[in-house]
Amino acid sequence: MQKDVMMVVGAGQISMAIARRCGSGKKIVLGDRNLAHCEKIGRIMVDAGFDVETVYVDLASRDSILEMIQKAQAYGEIKYLVNGAGVSPSQASIEDILRVDLYGTAVLLEEVGMRIARGGAGVTISSQSGFRMPQLTPQEDRLLAMTPTESLLSLDILQVQNIRDTLHAYQIAKRCNEKRVMYESVRWGERGARINAIAPGIIVTPLAIDEFNGPRGDFYKNMFARCPAGRPGTADEVANIADLLLSDAGAFITGSTFLADGGATASYYYGPLQPELN
Repeated sequence: MQKDVMMVVGAGQISMAIARRCGSGKKIVLGDRNLAHCEKIGRIMVDAGFDVETVYVDLASRDSILEMIQKAQAYGEIKYLVNGAGVSPSQASIEDILRVDLYGTAVLLEEVGMRIARGGAGVTISSQSGFRMPQLTPQEDRLLAMTPTESLLSLDILQVQNIRDTLHAYQIAKRCNEKRVMYESVRWGERGARINAIAPGIIVTPLAIDEFNGPRGDFYKNMFARCPAGRPGTADEVANIADLLLSDAGAFITGSTFLADGGATASYYYGPLQPELN
């Protein structure tokens, strides 16, 4: 019996939590730029009873994305997409953040969207960070949403001289993710499929620990300590949302970004995390 194919990009904690929650009985094709780490995660999942194949993928490369799609299609139509790949402001340069988190995500949603099976669904992991950036103009939002993928990095708004630092690059990449999901949901809908985003807050993962130990560590620790939830989140809590979005229970949800940050954004605008109070 042929299984539904779930394509998982990024072998991090959030991707693994979603794959474990939603991947039972499916063929999981797991890709990451760090193949050794990807294979380690794949073995853990296989030992837990999942059907997993691991592949190399570089989200910054269209050719690499297409190679992963081809390998996934060898097992059947792609029914589900989970994109948890990305780099953080403490891990990468402005250019790398834009190539991976912004351009790479846009290409992935575009290419999978042209092949996704009818009734399929996808989630991409964005970030609360995009909600803290000042509003862009409607025209800037439209450009981030609709510019052809190969022209995205040529936009004036994305030129290095117009970006303050790696945090700003990360914020605008995540804003682009939100707008790109809205745009692509229309195209996915033409195939009878859905695509949504989840924007987590501080989730305890190796990436988050890098941030805790980085130049903005005190800011992030203060954020989760003073948000309404009073704590960071877990990858399993993000998987709870993905489970809804990938299942038939979420059949009326597409083109949306779900903010899951323990109330940190609310506190940033209307509570003790307001910048003028800190």
